Amino acid sequence: MTALLESPYEVMAGKILKTRQWTDLEKYFEVELPGRKDLGHEPGQFVMISVPGVGEAPISVSSSPTRKGSFEFVIRKAGGVTGMLHTMKEGDSVGIRGPFGHGFPTQRLEGYDLLMIGGGCGNIPLHSLITFVLDNRSKFGKVDILVGCKTPETVLFAEELKDWAKRPNVRLDLTVDRGGPGWQGKVGLITKLIPGIPTDPQRTCAVVVGPPIMYKFVIQELLKKEIPDDQILVSMERHMKCGVGKCGHCQIAQYYCCREGPVFTFKEIRHFYEAI
Repeated sequence: MTALLESPYEVMAGKILKTRQWTDLEKYFEVELPGRKDLGHEPGQFVMISVPGVGEAPISVSSSPTRKGSFEFVIRKAGGVTGMLHTMKEGDSVGIRGPFGHGFPTQRLEGYDLLMIGGGCGNIPLHSLITFVLDNRSKFGKVDILVGCKTPETVLFAEELKDWAKRPNVRLDLTVDRGGPGWQGKVGLITKLIPGIPTDPQRTCAVVVGPPIMYKFVIQELLKKEIPDDQILVSMERHMKCGVGKCGHCQIAQYYCCREGPVFTFKEIRHFYEAI
């Protein structure tokens, strides 16, 4: 899909409809683009959000295109722009450019069993795909969702996770690196959950989104299951600057992540994945 406007440099005025502080570092935003109901994005894409006088930052869209009328974001406070966004409230305005990049190929995934693996902030763009799949449930096979977080306090979309776990033919496993008082769930790395998932490698597509350190070890487990290279999808975490492949800030080998990515098949990146 392409950007909403003819020029990728044009900034649209967005209005913040709702906010919610989810963790010490992550805050939820719902943003409306007045006059636009079909936002034209696909799961896995990102937009550039700007604050006048401060700058702009790349932010993954966490909402599914099946939910019309607004974008949803979960923004981690990590710098000047995101820090300023965390001070904003309902009714405030922000600038939006995009959406940009290649997202998850939802049509290609149709008919496959899906093994979706999210770690940390990777659960934000993955949320868009999961919502899309569950809103189009009859088009996909069985769905396994594996979620990893550092601590129970950093779990995102906690209420939705409970809802997803109740869906027929959906399996959800959540693990944290470190538990705490009152935590009765699983503790350990997300890689420990993968061997226990029954898979038919020829009819399974795996989706991996998370911090770069996670990719190598998760992909090793997926290859042990003999899932083909072109059926493993990864979303590359890189700091985008321009969103249109001009500045080179997000370049990995011959790819500009903002343009050719952020979603790639493992087959496309296998020759340099040691550097992920």
